[in-house]
Amino acid sequence: MGSTVTTSKNSMDSQNSMDSRDAGRSETSAAPSRPGYGQLLRTRGAWTFLLPGFAARQPFAMLTLSIVLLVQHTTGSYGAAGAAAAVTGVSMAVFAPYSGRLADRYGQRAVLLPGVLVHAASGLTLTALALADAPLWALFAAAVPTGASVPQIGPMVRARWGVKLKGSPLVATAAAFESVTDELTFVVGPLLATALCTAVDPAAGLVAEAALTLVGGLLFAAQKSTQPPVGAGGGGHARVEHASALRVPGVRVLIVTFLGIGSVFGGMQVSLAAFTESIGEPGLNGVLYGIFAAGNMLSGAVCGAVAWKVSPQRRLLVGYTALALAASGLWAAHSVLVLAGLGLLVGMCIAPALITGYTLVEGLVPAGARTEAFTWLTGAVALGQAAAVTVSGQLEDRFWGGAGFLVPMGGTVLALVTLLALRSRLSARPHGRAAARGVGHRAPAAVD
Repeated sequence: MGSTVTTSKNSMDSQNSMDSRDAGRSETSAAPSRPGYGQLLRTRGAWTFLLPGFAARQPFAMLTLSIVLLVQHTTGSYGAAGAAAAVTGVSMAVFAPYSGRLADRYGQRAVLLPGVLVHAASGLTLTALALADAPLWALFAAAVPTGASVPQIGPMVRARWGVKLKGSPLVATAAAFESVTDELTFVVGPLLATALCTAVDPAAGLVAEAALTLVGGLLFAAQKSTQPPVGAGGGGHARVEHASALRVPGVRVLIVTFLGIGSVFGGMQVSLAAFTESIGEPGLNGVLYGIFAAGNMLSGAVCGAVAWKVSPQRRLLVGYTALALAASGLWAAHSVLVLAGLGLLVGMCIAPALITGYTLVEGLVPAGARTEAFTWLTGAVALGQAAAVTVSGQLEDRFWGGAGFLVPMGGTVLALVTLLALRSRLSARPHGRAAARGVGHRAPAAVD
């Protein structure tokens, strides 16, 4: 009897040892690698919404700069140009979260079809008014619907990835890929807007922006097979899924953080345009902004491909500190080469902050409110950009050339102070069904 028990025990120990070694080998082989971009892009049906989505998300990168260049040309004032662009940005920031919420509730197609039509019509109206030397209040009146109707393609694409890749390890790769795509639009958009406005006609940027929105938005909306089902993720628990993402303290901290990032985009757009005009080389505006955006895109590609061991909270703190330091040197640059180098550095610091912020949303916000959370962050960038173009335009008109570069410094430093003070709110909290309903009971333990 004792011999049988001993033999059985030895056999079990041997089996456990083999299982442990197998598990160790399995973990070792699986742990270090993250599914790559190539595997993601081979997802069936992905290109049907990626290509039209890329065209339709250009407005976010082209709109502000196209308005600044057109209105400055017709009025001769960067202050007026910045104010008109700011009204558009504020409208975009205010209405973006509601657009995301409506898309969740009624479907993306139902929101996109009327939205792109309104945007194209109001953008062309704004163009005609500017060319007709209409008063500033008339430009503001046309700028409101232009900004309010900007299609929120980025969050919609993220939502489509979430449905296609549900439960797949490619979800994290898709989040990084979308952030890189956002950065790529900031390379293509400003270059295209500047080239059209300077080489073709001051109004060509806004006309092209309206055309891309209309064609890309309609093609994107036509992809019914990849559209998330209406109410996807709700699971019938409306009390949880329809709660506003603003009720999450960490989201409010991220909104302030993204406002600072928006101040960099807006301040760079106006100040680079003013700087290149002051040296008699307005065509360099697109080149310098393209260098800034290229740094943004390249660092985003690297950041998204790395399997990070450092927590996203720490990465955000370190990355945002680097961004504030880099942005603080822009106002002192007085040559094209120095400004290009600093712009590249600032751009390289922005993408990690954006990607990490979107990554934190995954842990902070319940699934049913994430699309709205993404639109709040996108709207925060637009609002920060709007405020920055207004203040930068006033500084460029009233003080020395390059004074507008003080805005990115001020915006990022203030946001960094807020981030450091409230960093504890970025810690992920459970948001399962029970916790969200306020039950919070401990899971029952199994008893043999």
